[in-house]
Amino acid sequence: MRSTEIQRLSDVEDRHWWFREKRRILARELRRLGPPPGRALDIGAAGGGNSRVLVSHGWRTVVADLSPTAVEIARARGLDAHVADARDLPWAAESFDLVTAFEILEHIEEDGVAAAEMFRVLRPGGTALITVPADMRLWSPHDEAVNHVRRYDRAGLTSVIAGSGLVVDEVWSWNVLLRPLIALYRTRSTGSDIDDPPIAPVNALLGAVVAAERVLPVRSLPGVSLILRAHRP
Repeated sequence: MRSTEIQRLSDVEDRHWWFREKRRILARELRRLGPPPGRALDIGAAGGGNSRVLVSHGWRTVVADLSPTAVEIARARGLDAHVADARDLPWAAESFDLVTAFEILEHIEEDGVAAAEMFRVLRPGGTALITVPADMRLWSPHDEAVNHVRRYDRAGLTSVIAGSGLVVDEVWSWNVLLRPLIALYRTRSTGSDIDDPPIAPVNALLGAVVAAERVLPVRSLPGVSLILRAHRP
């Protein structure tokens, strides 16, 4: 992702409905893991919005991103941030209890290599939480603008993660209810969706719609994103 996109993302993520709900999903998954929190690595963390969630839940968090701009922003937020390539992480094997990679694998040609690195740095019993954009039928100028290589289906994502040696525990869809609206919007878009949130009432409405997926039985339906939880045996 270009430096300008990373800066824009960092500027809007505290206010935009999409980023807010993603952080709530992460918080819910962290609560499921239960205490005691250990050492976490947030790969491709951009400015560290999700990393701050990890810290707030007691995880000793290390931030990794390929972009010096992202690392600079994360450090300014008080995070332990390092320039690092997801395909060649500069940490010892079995160093972390949790690895998160939100919207990262789709940027990497060698996604299997990145998944293998997640396996390597996780301790036995450690957890990986991964999100990716779903479904090549949703491919649009947005994907090209933010340097996506692909979008995933469930089978493809599961294959990549299981091929690393990780055991896939669950895969589910997110942003299901808004998929038709987003698909329509992207057919007319000419670039990245990363922008200021819509006006406050619309931002709140979109947030409320996607938040309804916490209780509605829609996780098996096609969505805009996929979320995967796995562990190292």
